[in-house]
Amino acid sequence: MSTRTSALNAVVFGVDIQSGDVRGDSPSYALVQYDGEDLTRDVVTHRKLRRLIDDVEPAIVATDNMYELAADKDQLIHFLGSLPADTRLVQVTGAEQPEPLSRVAKRHGIPYGKDPMKEAEAAAKLAAHNVGHEVSAFTDTTTVKVSRGRSTGKGGWSEDRYTRRIHGSVKRRAREVESELEDENLEYESDIRESYGGYANAVFTVQARPSDIPVSNERSGDVRIEIERERRDGIEFQPLVKRRDHVVVGIDPGTTTAVAIASLEGEILDVWSSRTSDAADVIEWIVERGRPVIVAADVTPIPETVEKFRRSFDAAAWTPTSDLPIDEKQHRTREHPYDDDHQRDAMAAALYAVDDHEDQFERIADKLPPGIDRGEVTARVVAGEESVEAVLRDLTDEAEDEEETTEHEPRELTEEEKRIKSLDRQVERLQSHVERLEDRLETKDERIEDLEAELTVSRREERRQIRKESEVSRLEAKIERLERERDEARENVADLEDKVERMKALWKLDHSNFSDVSAKKEGLVPVKVIEQFTKGAIREADDQYGIAAGDVVYVRDASGAGKSTAELLASFEPRVVLKDGGLSDAADRILFEAELPVGPAGDVAMQEVDELAVAREEDVEAVIDDWHERARDRRRDQKASMVDQLISEHRAGDNEA
Repeated sequence: MSTRTSALNAVVFGVDIQSGDVRGDSPSYALVQYDGEDLTRDVVTHRKLRRLIDDVEPAIVATDNMYELAADKDQLIHFLGSLPADTRLVQVTGAEQPEPLSRVAKRHGIPYGKDPMKEAEAAAKLAAHNVGHEVSAFTDTTTVKVSRGRSTGKGGWSEDRYTRRIHGSVKRRAREVESELEDENLEYESDIRESYGGYANAVFTVQARPSDIPVSNERSGDVRIEIERERRDGIEFQPLVKRRDHVVVGIDPGTTTAVAIASLEGEILDVWSSRTSDAADVIEWIVERGRPVIVAADVTPIPETVEKFRRSFDAAAWTPTSDLPIDEKQHRTREHPYDDDHQRDAMAAALYAVDDHEDQFERIADKLPPGIDRGEVTARVVAGEESVEAVLRDLTDEAEDEEETTEHEPRELTEEEKRIKSLDRQVERLQSHVERLEDRLETKDERIEDLEAELTVSRREERRQIRKESEVSRLEAKIERLERERDEARENVADLEDKVERMKALWKLDHSNFSDVSAKKEGLVPVKVIEQFTKGAIREADDQYGIAAGDVVYVRDASGAGKSTAELLASFEPRVVLKDGGLSDAADRILFEAELPVGPAGDVAMQEVDELAVAREEDVEAVIDDWHERARDRRRDQKASMVDQLISEHRAGDNEA
């Protein structure tokens, strides 16, 4: 199985210093660009190298010594912070104590030469094969801060509305950022500082690199977003791939394949079984956990499947002299948990193989001098069948032949260069101090803005309280007025109740003036009174007690009525109109044409109680009858007049002829 880095699908920069020194004269670099197949070679300045890194954005910038790219730790951190989000700096010779590049290249079968361009090529190819350690000054935690893009102390609107708008915009953008983080299933913590109208700022601490976050630095209008990767306390080295120690592997083949990994000391490191995985999956699982020295089975002879696995790793084989009994396997694995019998058998094979080689492993360890990898020697002795002495001699000869240092000795700086370097450090310190002061000033400005916003809120609350007290006073005055109106209304109701009582008493009047009325007051008719013969008085009477067809209407003052007033009264179709005073000719004609009886009120005996009255039916009928007689005479006279007029007109026409 291939364990090459995904960098082979991108570009790797191999870099080695060509001339000069990064701590003195402007250096030049041998640069090799490697994409897994093609190599591009060039000699570039430090500035051009930085520009190419920004333009190409390689997956890896590989070197045998990270301090060839930066003069000191601070410059190295600055260099790391300036790399594109997906570009990593890799030191292919190791971590804090790097090996010679020639030794690393030989161990991995990479061509090597002492020429800087050859060293750059070797570094690029080693990094492309996942050799080396990533140099890191930052964690995988990123801070996303959403804050105000402008001060809240100014604005064309009123300050209150302006502040509310800005904080509302920050709140809205913060919620959008939160939604985007959730859409990407990123883990984060939020710290929100609320303020008047929304948020003063919102800080999201995201467990991801900036390149994995769907948000970038932004400043637009009321809101700004700042992305900052969390910095480590110092420089850290992370291997491109996990270190894989030498191990003993036990395999139980069959319908369910089980694999157990044991250390050379006999500790079970991992166990796994599967019914669906093929040989490639099994090999990948083993490779991720170690480099097999021995591949073991619990039966003899070794099964063909186990033998294929052994050959793929070029490891030694182990089988028992006879198939291991179940009770012995149970006893040997009693201290280790397992999910099924297949895992138990795989663990038993690995543990018995370690037991069988225990003495050999101890003898090898006793012969090793300090600093020699025990696993490497054990693998070559057990699997390669070499002697310990031959392996040690080979490793010692290799170290002597390839002894070199990866450190580039800096030349002695001149006094002017030292002065410049001192001033540069002083400038950096001052710039750092200025940045801290600016941060403190910004924090204080934000605090002032928050306090001003709180003051605005307090003043608004005070104004609201004043308005409330004023409203309370107004309502209390209104209540007093309504109470007075209520008392007046109650008095009016009492008057009306008295009036009703008087109206009731009307029916109990002494009928001395109506001697022909029975005890049950038969023969009386109600009369509805209209004060004046005007439209307003007619409508007022209708509003008070209603005028309906067939009612007896009494007009106190019938003078002054015109045509439209008479038409309005006629539209109610009363039974008869009793009047005081004379009618105008126009009103008389309209009422006559409407065949509405009209008579003098003096002909009817009436008794009144306020706006209401009662009259004898007999008197009303007499007035109506009298009107009908007069109406007949009036129609007869009108007809006679019309005949005389026609005759006169006819005679006049004959005389003219």
